[in-house]
Amino acid sequence: MSRLYTPSSQFSRRRMLGALGLGAGAAGLAACGAPAGGDNAESNLREGFSQADLTIPEGYEGRTPILFWAPWTGGMFDVLTGLFDEFNESQDEIVAIAESVGGYADLNQKFTAALQARAVPDIVCFPEMQWLQFYFSDALVPLDGYFDDEWNLDTYIQNFVPESKAAGETFLVPFARSTPLFYFNKTRYIEAGLPEEGPKTWEDLAEFAPELAKIEVDGRPMSALAFSSDDAWHGQADIWGFGGANSNQDFEVTINDEAGVEWLEWQRKFVHEDGYAYLAQDPGTDFSAGVSAGKRGSTASLTGTTEAADFEVGVCFMLSKEGQEAAVPTGGSGLSIVRAESQDRQDACAELFRFLAGPEQSATWHIGTGYVPIVQAAADTDRVKENVEKDPNYGVALDQLEIARTADYTNWFQAAVTEISAAQTKVYGDNTPAQEALNAAATSLQEILDDNREDMESVEFEGWK
Repeated sequence: MSRLYTPSSQFSRRRMLGALGLGAGAAGLAACGAPAGGDNAESNLREGFSQADLTIPEGYEGRTPILFWAPWTGGMFDVLTGLFDEFNESQDEIVAIAESVGGYADLNQKFTAALQARAVPDIVCFPEMQWLQFYFSDALVPLDGYFDDEWNLDTYIQNFVPESKAAGETFLVPFARSTPLFYFNKTRYIEAGLPEEGPKTWEDLAEFAPELAKIEVDGRPMSALAFSSDDAWHGQADIWGFGGANSNQDFEVTINDEAGVEWLEWQRKFVHEDGYAYLAQDPGTDFSAGVSAGKRGSTASLTGTTEAADFEVGVCFMLSKEGQEAAVPTGGSGLSIVRAESQDRQDACAELFRFLAGPEQSATWHIGTGYVPIVQAAADTDRVKENVEKDPNYGVALDQLEIARTADYTNWFQAAVTEISAAQTKVYGDNTPAQEALNAAATSLQEILDDNREDMESVEFEGWK
């Protein structure tokens, strides 16, 4: 899945303000405390911050224009623009315009520059809890004042709802949400006489790997799994599946405790001693090319992976150690409204969010991309049911939501995510002992949590209660 590069190493308010070149007294951006509540509409306005340049499509002049800087390209962006076209045709007062800015990293950099220039889009979205850096800079509008009996947080799948709130207020609604999945080459599994539902545990994979290795690909044994140098999100599921955690709710880093070392040492041996896995430059490419029989990827890549492969793709829950409970971190992003000078545009954005929360619209986004249908009613639509019947992999993605939960505190920071991925890469690529790699990472991770603890406590996160 795409990851977010943060110009500063953490998202604490003082670092974000520094990145924006603003001091603690900067008007409109650096207010102390949480942003003002949604019940006072005027408090959401920010004089001096105007809309970024945009091109209004022919035939939509005179409407209130709203601009979304979207972190998607290709087929995902095409599905998004189709939904925006549908919204624009459904009424005659608003025109919603989506502009692709690349990925989450590109959006982060462009939006940070836009805040400096005070010419901003109306809508943004950032992955998981990483939107908090912009909450702390008072750049986002609280949404609670827009909710009513027909559209509110109860509309959405509840696994993702706690990640929408800070200090008791809502600052985003779920949209492009996902979890990691274990992908496997079902065609090769069947050829090797393996269960076509795939592995359930790491022990299963260890048992299957020698059979897969009997299959030659370009004169070499087929690998059971390709790891990535950006595997921290998948590693969160892995360490939970070994009974451990990256950190606890007391802001103590635990990634290098016994369970964490057992997890990563197991994978080191699987790569360097057993020879059944390897560090790939691009696991997705290798998997689609048939080089590896397995990869880990987002549910959001389900549609694209299926279309790219010339074999039958299988998916299963992320693996756990035998005797341990599997769990997966939530992923993907939600939609937020950017504070600027126009109440009309903010109100128009809320109308778009309401539209996208429709069961049919959510189903369209899910089927077209692989992101999970974040609206509860969408899973009950005929289209989603028919899609699951046609391709049961989508049903696996839906079923796995039952074990999805918010990632540990470490994964709320891109700097920490980078540290975890680097530790994994040392193990997968350089054969560094797990204890050594995780001890080194734990020192940096603890510094990050300590430095940001005050801000994080102010969020009053309720997802683990």
